[in-house]
Amino acid sequence: MSSTRTSMGMPKTFAEKALARASGQASVVAGQIVDASPDVVLSHDNTAAIGKILLSLGVERVKYPERLAITLDHAVPAPTTQHAQNHAGVRRFVDEMGVTNFFEVGRGICHQVFSEEAIVLPGQTILGADSHTPHFGWLGAFGAGIGRSEVAALWATGELWLRVPETIRITVNGALDEWVTAKDLCLRIIGDLGADGGLYYSVEFAGNTIPRLSLESRMVIPNMMAEFGVKNAYLPPDDAVFEYLAVRRAIREERQTADQSKTENVSQARLRDQKSKIRDGALYPDAGATYAAEYTFDASTLEPMVACPHTVDNVKPLSEIRGTRIQQAFIGTCTNGRLEDIATAAQVVKGKKIAKGTRLLVIPASSEVLRDAMDRGYLQTLAAAGAVIGVPGCGPCMGNHMGIPAPNEVTISTANRNFRGRMGTRDAEIYLASPAVVAASAIAGVIQDPRQIA
Repeated sequence: MSSTRTSMGMPKTFAEKALARASGQASVVAGQIVDASPDVVLSHDNTAAIGKILLSLGVERVKYPERLAITLDHAVPAPTTQHAQNHAGVRRFVDEMGVTNFFEVGRGICHQVFSEEAIVLPGQTILGADSHTPHFGWLGAFGAGIGRSEVAALWATGELWLRVPETIRITVNGALDEWVTAKDLCLRIIGDLGADGGLYYSVEFAGNTIPRLSLESRMVIPNMMAEFGVKNAYLPPDDAVFEYLAVRRAIREERQTADQSKTENVSQARLRDQKSKIRDGALYPDAGATYAAEYTFDASTLEPMVACPHTVDNVKPLSEIRGTRIQQAFIGTCTNGRLEDIATAAQVVKGKKIAKGTRLLVIPASSEVLRDAMDRGYLQTLAAAGAVIGVPGCGPCMGNHMGIPAPNEVTISTANRNFRGRMGTRDAEIYLASPAVVAASAIAGVIQDPRQIA
């Protein structure tokens, strides 16, 4: 079934509802091709390259500059002259096109920053030239990664063809044990179902575990689902999400009306108005919607998990690989570089020292996280243990700089990918784990259970 007319009245998945809204149609069904007009188009350091593609199309102006959101985050500060030239090109583009949602070197990683700035709202569609754009599913948005050429086409026309994905439903019930995290849940899902188990699917999360998680823990889940191959991932937004966004939207509005002066005391009337508007825009799947597959996980039975080299679905329980020698531990990235991650790491290392022959890199996901971690003393605790603190951004995740391993070295990381050469060195090994496990491993010098350290 592909016609809008025959799909009217049928129970809908989130993806069907979101792409119906984005394409201006009353109803769409999985498998249908739509002309989607996203609310936000994301890019970062690759903006300069996309601009060249735009010019090659014979287009000199972006159609909707107000929809663009751009960061410099993947190689910051610029590690080479070539990167510096690229950054300069992005700044020129932003100025020439009148892009207002632009965030400079040091502000942080695009997914974290756009969340903090409340640029994306529940029920909206964001398409981005970054594979982890499904991240925005934490707030109930349709987020999908696309290629540079597709972004250039979006800049030129404001629209892009998309196939409405079929949907997988994953239900998670129960409470996570102490020292077991959303990262462990994701690794278990990917380990069980395979790195391509969600290829081009929309994944909806349900169950009583999700509302129990902090907002920062919820952000981990759709971000990691990019490693499951999904087109997008969705968590149902609740009052905590609406409050988070409403406060940040209201602060932005009051700053603008006060000539950019800092305003922390948001009027309650403005806050209520924002929250109501945000709640009204949220989308939820219908009971009885059609799913391609359904899976259930019991959070109470989970244990700390680790993805071993060189694939993200090569997942083993921590207990099976404890004692593996490491040379580098890295806490950061768009997956696990948030305040609660740094707080957990500080809790594990407090009063201890990084093991001889091991280094611990800590890179906050944003300047806001950096500031808050300093205010609470977490970075001081980590530095006292011997950790190296980096500039907010992606850091060594994709192998640009700030922690590239030597050949035959082993890194344990809170990032999302561990394929061969991911961190810049083909003959190095990458393990993926939660911040608690990474911090414990840095103290022990081997992969270690935080329950043996804390």
